[in-house]
Parts: sequence; C-alpha cells; structure tokens
Amino acid sequence: MTGDQEDGGRYGEAVFRPEQAGEGERIDFGALAYDGVTMARLHALGVGPGWRCLDIGAGTGTVSRRLLDEAGVAEVLAVDRDVRFLAERAVPGLEVREADITAPDFAPGRFRLVHARFVLMHLPDRERLVRALARLVEPGGVLVLSDAVDLTGDRAPRTPYSTAMRAMWQGLRATIGTDVSRVPAYPQLLRAAGLERVAAEIHVPPLLPGSPISRFWADTWERSRAAMLATGQVDDAAVDEAIRYLDSEDCAALAAGMLTAWGHRPAARPA
Repeated sequence: MTGDQEDGGRYGEAVFRPEQAGEGERIDFGALAYDGVTMARLHALGVGPGWRCLDIGAGTGTVSRRLLDEAGVAEVLAVDRDVRFLAERAVPGLEVREADITAPDFAPGRFRLVHARFVLMHLPDRERLVRALARLVEPGGVLVLSDAVDLTGDRAPRTPYSTAMRAMWQGLRATIGTDVSRVPAYPQLLRAAGLERVAAEIHVPPLLPGSPISRFWADTWERSRAAMLATGQVDDAAVDEAIRYLDSEDCAALAAGMLTAWGHRPAARPA
C-alpha cells in the first residue's frame, strides 16, 4: 500500500513489516486513536445503508468492519498489499483483496465511498493517485483521504518527543519515501481531480501516558529505529528517552495531527 524509495524499498519491507511480531497491535493502537474521528466524519457525510465502499490500505480492518457494523453499509471491499490481518478478522459483507493501488491495472470498480487513511503519505506521484481514486467514485459518491500532518516544526519546543518525531519523519522519507509535507494540499488535489464540495479538518489526539496514540508512537519508533539513527539526529539513548517521555507525566507535546479531506463526485444529470 505504499511507495518505492531508492534506499529502503516500500512500507512493509524496510520498516513496518507485517510478519514482525506485534505489527497488528501497533496498527490497532493507531486505530484506537483515530477510528472514532474517522467514523464520525463518515457518518456526517451520509455513509450508511445501501452504500458500497472501498477501504484502501485497510490494515487490520477496523474501519471496514465499523462501516458494516455501525454504518450498516451494504458491502466493503478492503484492499491492502498484505491482507494477513484482514483475513484473520473476516465478517459478512467484507471482501478482502490483496492488491497494489499504484499498479496500472488496479480497477476494482466504482463505489459510493472511497476511503484511504495513512496511505498516500507513503506514496509518490500523489496527484496521479488522487485522480485515479477519484475515478473510482460513482456519481454522487465521496472520496475521503486522511494522512498525518507534522506539528513538530522549527517553532515547536524541543522535547524528547519532538526530537524523535523529527528524526522519524526524516528517516522514513529517506527509507521508504514517506512525505507528510504535501498533506495540507489534499483539498486542492481533490478539487483538481474534478470533485465538488471539497472540505477538510484536522484532529490531534492528546498525548497521555498509556494512551493508544502514545503506545502507537512508542512502537513506531522501535520499528523505525534504524531509519531514525541513520539521520544522525538521534542515537539509541535519545530514542529510549523519547519512549520514556511518552509514558511520563512530564510529557507536554502535540501528537501528529490527522488531516481528513473529502470531495464529492458530481451526481449524474437526468437524461
């Protein structure tokens, strides 16, 4: 579900390998932090009974299953490059497909909802991909994209957390091509793809000791430690300090935000 990079290859290969023990749990920690916000937005967009949905980069399938269980959609096609976690948690109405959305022959049909969360940030040529995903939206349907926005820029206070995050973003960009710098442009990309009623919002979960998002980042740093060290910005001691800081009452920092942008395919005009 992610892109090629000259040094490290793809998401799921150089880092975040699905066969690595605990990777499914790491993904689920992220889901616990963000699923409620995602589902609230999808409900607000009218997602519900009768909808046929495409969930791209579905991970462990939490959003896919909640679309079926809570929104009552008709069916969900859950797509990922590795579907081992999806296959473990099959439910009625959920179709699982192993596929690469960057492949020229990726054409699963048209859907009333096309949803991708924490996927495009790892891929090159985002403009082309947004156009391709927009073409999968049926008239009257909606494309919803969510990705991370970095809140540890130069003006953020220097803390063990911000130091680790800056090293992580740089290390992941060098290793697998992750680039969150273009995420704020998603509304413009959706509009350029011919979608209407485009809008966006940002959610920032609180960093609290033992919270799902804190556990997600601690696990993420452990799995991307080699890439972080390669930047020269941190050493093992700094990464360990940042992990301890996350679980400390001293932690005072902003988590990475999740920007969600959406746009609608114009409805078919009466003949």
